[in-house]
Order: sequence, then C-alpha cells, then structure tokens
Amino acid sequence: MAEQVGRRKEVMVVLPGLMLAMVLAMLDNMIVGTAMPTIVGELGGLSHLSWVVTAYVLGTTVSTPIWGKIGDLYGRKTIFIVSIVIFMIGSALCGMAGSALLGGPDGGMAELIAFRALQGLGAGGLMVNVMAIIGDLVPPRERGQYQGIMAGVMSLAMIAGPLVGGFITDHLDWRWAFYVNLPVGAVALVVLALKLHLPKLRNKVRIDWLGAILLSISITAMVLITTWGGSQYAWGSWQILSLVALAVVTLVAFVWFERTAEEPVMPLQLFRNRNFTLISAIGFLLGFAMFGAINFLPLFQQTVQGASATNSGLLLLPMMAAAMVVSLFVGKAITSTGKYKIYPVIGGVGMALGMWLLSTMGVDTPSWQTGVFIAVLGLGMGFLMQTTMLIAQNSVEQKDLGVSSSATTFFRSIGGSFGVSLFGAVFNNHFSAELTSRFGAQAAEQVTAGGGRMDPAALAQLPPQMRTGLLESLATSISGVFWWAIVFAVAVPVLAAFIKEIPLRGGAPVAESPQEETITPAAT
Repeated sequence: MAEQVGRRKEVMVVLPGLMLAMVLAMLDNMIVGTAMPTIVGELGGLSHLSWVVTAYVLGTTVSTPIWGKIGDLYGRKTIFIVSIVIFMIGSALCGMAGSALLGGPDGGMAELIAFRALQGLGAGGLMVNVMAIIGDLVPPRERGQYQGIMAGVMSLAMIAGPLVGGFITDHLDWRWAFYVNLPVGAVALVVLALKLHLPKLRNKVRIDWLGAILLSISITAMVLITTWGGSQYAWGSWQILSLVALAVVTLVAFVWFERTAEEPVMPLQLFRNRNFTLISAIGFLLGFAMFGAINFLPLFQQTVQGASATNSGLLLLPMMAAAMVVSLFVGKAITSTGKYKIYPVIGGVGMALGMWLLSTMGVDTPSWQTGVFIAVLGLGMGFLMQTTMLIAQNSVEQKDLGVSSSATTFFRSIGGSFGVSLFGAVFNNHFSAELTSRFGAQAAEQVTAGGGRMDPAALAQLPPQMRTGLLESLATSISGVFWWAIVFAVAVPVLAAFIKEIPLRGGAPVAESPQEETITPAAT
C-alpha cells in the first residue's frame, strides 16, 4: 500500500505537464475544425479543405513510430521537449499562412497545408510520449484510472477547442487559432523542464532509419491514392497507378528489412500477439470512422444549420461531454475490477449507432437533434479512447512499451488520415454531382474549384433558390460521408469480440535489461 501511495505521488508530480502536452495537441486539432469555413472563405480552396486536416494527421502518423522507438532507446524527456518545440514552430507558421509576411493570400492554402504537416510532426511526439510515460510510471492494473484522467483531459480539450476556435473566429482572427498554441506550449515547456526528471540513456544501438523512411513513403503514397483517386485523377491514370506501385514496393521492402533490423522501428513479432493485432485493427477503424467523419460536422452546422463558429463549437459539447464522463467511468471500473473486454465492444456499437443517426440528417434537421446524435457518438468514443491503449500496452513487454504506444497511436492516426482523405474525396465527388444535377456543370465547377470561396457569409448573399440548392447539396453530401463511416464503425465491435481478456499486470514494472530506462520523477 505504501508503495502504491508513493507511486501515486510521483505520478501526480508529472501529470500536470503531461496533461498540458496532451491539451496542446488535442486543442489545436479541434480549434481548426470550427475555423475551417472562415479559413476557406479567406484563402479559397474548398476542394482542398480535407487536406488541412490530412496534412496534420499524415505528419503525426509518419512520425509516431519514430518518436516511440527513439524514446525506448534513448529516453523520453529530451525528445518530448523537441516535439513541443517543433509543434510550436509549426503553429506559428500556420498562423502566418497567406499573410503579407509570406507573400499574401495567393498560395495561402498551400502554405497552410505544408505548415500543418510540420505541426503534425511535433504532435506525433506529444501523443505517443504522454501515453508511454504514463505506461512507464504505472503498472497496467492501476493504469486505467490515470489513462481515464488523460482521456477526460482529451475530452475537455475537445470541448474547449471548438469553443475557443469559434470565439477566435467570430471575434478575433482565425490566425489566433494557431497562435494560441504558443503561450500554452511555453507553459508546457516550463512545467516539464521543472517537473519531469527522467534519466538519459546512452544506447549504442542505431535507430532503424531505413525502415522509418520506407514506412513514411508507403503511407504518404497510400494517402495520396485515397485523396486523388477518382477526383483529381482517374483511378486508372498513370499518376494513381504509379502511386499504387510505389506504395506496394515500399511496404514490401519495409516488411523485408524490418525482419532483419537490429532495432526495428515497428517490431513485426508484436503482431503475433492476438490482442495487439486486434487492437491495432480496431484503432485503425476507430480513426478512420471518427476523424474522417467528424471533420465535416462544423461544416454542416455552420452552412446548413446556419450556426456561427462559436455556436458550432457549443453544438459539439454533447459529444465531448459524453466521451469525458464515460472515459472517467471506464478508467475507474477497469482499475477496480481488472476487466476490460466488454468496453470496446460497447464502444463500437455506440459509435456505429451514432454514425447511423448522423447519416439521417438533412436541411431540416434541428440543432438539438444533431446534439442528441453526436452525444450517442460521444458515448461510443468514451468506451474506446483509452481502453485501446491500455490493452495494447498490456499485450507487450515493458521494454516495448514505447513501440506499443506508438503503434496504437500510429494505426489510429493512419486510419484517420485515410478516413479524412477518402471521405474528403467522397464529399467532393458527391457535392460536385449534386451541384451538376441542380445547376449544371459550369456552376458546379465555379463552386468546387480550387479557388472557389464559400462560407456562411457568402451563402447569405446568394439568391434564395440557389442558396436552397446549395444547402441541400451540402446536406446530402455530408450525410453520404456518415453512411460510409458506418461501414467501418460496424467492424469495431465485431473485432473487439475476439479480444482475449488477459489479466492486467498489477505489480510495478521490472527492468528486464541493464539498458532499460528506470523512471524516477523528481519530488516537488
């Protein structure tokens, strides 16, 4: 008991810094959602809307395995600090995209997409190291309550993000949706520098840079296929076929080299573990359905339902509040009982039901009804968000904790990246087809062209008949995105049913080799 009390005090010393880092990554992603219609209105490029999110998720995805492996080999504090600095630099540059400092609004959307990718590189280090450090400090049996707290903080950030983003967009300037990260990041740096004391490792083993490069190229090629296929280029075009070949070749090469690498960036033997493989697949589907579809909620609320940016943030409260409450409950329940298998099953069912409800929305759907629908989605998310990480970490040895954390985050991120890209292509194609059938090909091209500008203020200036047609086209196209999300959400509870409930380790982690990192946080 005394050992547990001492460990709890040690964790509470570093928890504020970890929570700030988590807020830094989550807050930004949600802030941008409510600001996107205004950003598109100023910079143009409605057809590239999904790329603002895709670039961030892609940057997070390709960097996550690298951050996790470096942490396992060399210790986590230094790379944690570096990832925060990269994130802050990316945030500052995002705020300057399309400004006079960088040459004006021409090309502003391309600049924003590029800087969001840089921001995502830093975010990858934030997400994986927060979870890995919690895993280092706390054994799995006690880990549920701390990961429940972190999931609650994630939900709070997801609640605050749309509200802050909406307020900034309505009353300040959308650029402050990125600049706000700078003071938050500065506070996180100070707290972590003072409170987080982890020993540095001097490991002679070199990281598997070749594997990391091959994996990054393969992922990028696959994301470009889902983004450009059937929209910018025909599926049978040389551009898409070349990307397919590149993705296949680099993926095969990655698997081949990982089998012989001294310290593979993603050890393939982990996938021999049934639970680890299942939870990785569930994470991919969770990211695919959740990030891919939720990206379009603010667009629906601000354009179809006529909500301001601030109000669209408020309308997301039911989803975030439900996820936060359920996450805290699940964390306490797992710590108390040691049982966890049922929660991802329940979460998958709830998420699929929420997506189906959202797919029924139309131009006449009132805001309160949308709130009920997204609350159901939030309930499902709450059962899944931190349970997947806990199961993954409990499936591996302590020496592979960083890799397991990064792999879980990686598959969720790559699922989100594919989801945003594919659903963005589905939305653009459906929207273009709807507009063509209503107004003709020329009008459709004007609205959906890369330089086209469409925000709530612009819609209000249109003739009533054209405005009605546009809103109906938007509502139908966004509903189609949620229909596609159902397919992936339904697979989550099916896979979760095959998880084997292995007892959670209850003792403190034991070092397995002289090179393994021992965590000794400084006392206050």
